[in-house]
Amino acid sequence: MKSVYQLSIVLMLSLLGLTKLHSQDWADLNRFKEANNNLPEISDNENRIVFMGNSITIGWLNSRPEFFKGKPYINRGISGQTTPQMLIRFRQDVIDLNPKAVVLLAGTNDIAGNTGPSTIAMIMDNIKGMAEIATANDIKVILTSTLPAYDYPWKPGLEPAEKIIALNKLIKEYCDDKGHIYVDYFSAMADEKNGLPKKYAEDGVHPTVEGYKIMEPLVEAAIEQALTN
Repeated sequence: MKSVYQLSIVLMLSLLGLTKLHSQDWADLNRFKEANNNLPEISDNENRIVFMGNSITIGWLNSRPEFFKGKPYINRGISGQTTPQMLIRFRQDVIDLNPKAVVLLAGTNDIAGNTGPSTIAMIMDNIKGMAEIATANDIKVILTSTLPAYDYPWKPGLEPAEKIIALNKLIKEYCDDKGHIYVDYFSAMADEKNGLPKKYAEDGVHPTVEGYKIMEPLVEAAIEQALTN
């Protein structure tokens, strides 16, 4: 009888999802924990920049390592992440690294619903939260447009293009209002359907080398502006 009772409790907890509560690392805080601990102390003349984002950001390092080589650029992108996940890990993966500036590229996975439904306002609140934390710690904020996407291959039919345009409008308005730097990847990369052409992204979402080559001079100009202001 006791074993039946224990089994019932286990089944109930499983249904509630509580058995995994303490084993989950929802924001993937452990992904860069060791790398962060091993990062050298920042030197007085080091213009350290953290690139914060999702698969598009980490894919940049994987596809174009030469862009990051020899520069004080730290890549903290995690594939599939949404803005609430980034907000949770923002202190350890950005603030605690003491950069001069942060480059934040985010939002498309929220629109895709990777961690559940999100409104544009919810996404923007998370972006504002990260920007405010950075500003409070004397870190310059560079917010980039969400990249164009006509459809998501892993979740087709969501028609994200207009939502991305609406989000980018809010990001730019926020930058204009707060004095942050805005990087407009969207205008430089979008095709006639407000998606990414195959030359810039084979799957319509993740940039090719040619796609990253379009992005690089735009973000470097923004970094230079942030460091000189």
